[in-house]
Amino acid sequence: MKTLIKNLDRDQIAEAVAEAESRTAGEIVPYVVPRSDTYEIAIWRGASAVALLAITVALLIVQFYQGWGLGWLFTPWGVATIALLGGVLGALLGGYVPSVERLLAGGDVLDLTVHRAAMQAFVEEEVFSTRDRTGILLFVSLHEHRIEVLGDTGINAKVSDDEWIDIVHRIRRGIENRNLTAGLVDAIGMCGKLLERRGVDIRPDDENELSDSVRTPGFGPSHESEEDPDDAAS
Repeated sequence: MKTLIKNLDRDQIAEAVAEAESRTAGEIVPYVVPRSDTYEIAIWRGASAVALLAITVALLIVQFYQGWGLGWLFTPWGVATIALLGGVLGALLGGYVPSVERLLAGGDVLDLTVHRAAMQAFVEEEVFSTRDRTGILLFVSLHEHRIEVLGDTGINAKVSDDEWIDIVHRIRRGIENRNLTAGLVDAIGMCGKLLERRGVDIRPDDENELSDSVRTPGFGPSHESEEDPDDAAS
């Protein structure tokens, strides 16, 4: 995930934003984060689930095993040890394996968390501050596999939620192809065309009110590539 952000071509994205905004009053703000939360709930759920599974397996062995080799399992400390080891394993799975973490956190939690993060970014980047309320936030949260498009009131009055679907799909395709830059550039171009069709017209005295650059909190404008363990585990 971090590699996708580090490999972003920031100049190409800024040029795509400038081009799209040259035809409409829209102010497009691309925003990419590696994740929106740490999801401690996934760690606790993983620990509880695997500990319970380990205890169940231990009790079944105690019930049906007739040999002498596993006598320590018949003691309270033996069952407790199995539960502890299972809990540790579950916590590690829930905290360090992205696909397991997403599963344990649950889709509803991921949706709500990313939406809140997108709303916070909308406010922090002052997407609401344009003259005609025509700001648009393209929010990408890589770990959660979630993309949100948030338009200000001037945009929402002319563009329905369903019309952003193809734009979201274009960004997702770029991520799947390991080329987030291409996905964002294509999506930004589609935004410009959509706003043109919906009459979000540019004014003769239009000014560039928001920066054209892609926002990547915590990451500088580096194009270096490095191996990221999250990528292999996703």
